[in-house]
Amino acid sequence: MARRIAAGAAYGGGGVGLAGAAAVGLLLAEVRLARRHVGNGSGGRVPTADGIYGHAYDVPGEPPLRLAMLGDSTAAGQGVHRAGQTPGALLASGLAAVAERPVELRNVAQPGAQSDDLDRQVALVLGAPSPVPDICVIMVGANDVTHRMPPTRSVRHLSSAVRRLRTAGAEVVVGTCPDLGTIEPVQQPLRWLARRASRQLAAAQTIGAVEQGGRTVSLGDLLGPEFEANPRELFGPDNYHPSAEGYATAAMAVLPTVCAALGLWPAEEERPDVMRHEGFLPVARAAAEAASEAGTEVTAAMPTGPRGPWALLKRRRRRRVPEAEPATPSA
Repeated sequence: MARRIAAGAAYGGGGVGLAGAAAVGLLLAEVRLARRHVGNGSGGRVPTADGIYGHAYDVPGEPPLRLAMLGDSTAAGQGVHRAGQTPGALLASGLAAVAERPVELRNVAQPGAQSDDLDRQVALVLGAPSPVPDICVIMVGANDVTHRMPPTRSVRHLSSAVRRLRTAGAEVVVGTCPDLGTIEPVQQPLRWLARRASRQLAAAQTIGAVEQGGRTVSLGDLLGPEFEANPRELFGPDNYHPSAEGYATAAMAVLPTVCAALGLWPAEEERPDVMRHEGFLPVARAAAEAASEAGTEVTAAMPTGPRGPWALLKRRRRRRVPEAEPATPSA
């Protein structure tokens, strides 16, 4: 199914159904009920975290690394009250600690955004007077599922964004669609349908992003098993967005891939570890495995062969993300 979605996106096909027509009436009724209990991803104040992190590593004459965040309310950090609790600030602080170099963060993510807003966000990033970012992190997809955007259209916009950023010279890491089936107020069968739709979109996003030269990290953990086991700690007050602890969990999953994309991860970690079931797979199979196991990275590895493009599937060891320091606003 993910392969069909990605292929439809690449060739301009129509939507691929994620739920049978017989379930639509019940699905819509439960969606209305769930929306009475959770936020819809578009309200509330989002802390401004833009600025420079890691001043302890400042070297005169050496410019900071540049990190851009794109996507929806999750990328923006909705649901927390301090800038240092947002995923962008946590990633910037973690990247600065690994690189031993300051990091300049710019966040153009928009709460409530769907994948079709990435066109505008990429234009903001590439149209800025400052240099092209060294690394861009995109977190998007949840609103596409809840607003029933056709998955082929969703993947087409994401693939275009990754291609434009890679063509401009930026590395790109995509945090794929989280598992919406673990939001507490959502009941069966909507919970099962939401999980199925989320995972199918995540797998299709992986195929589209990797084929355009990006890397992906499955964010099932963002609203997945760890959140399902600890909803009171990892969900915020609206029972929809992550709490500070939840964003730290997500940043911890994404940081190793961000560092690897910039060549900052230990060399021994780049070799596939058979004990962790890592290896080279056709990209569609790698995408399916990543969608079912959170924290899994997929990156392009080999030219296209008889079974299609190949990818390297990695299950990187997580490292603790340093607590974000207050940022110095960038000029």
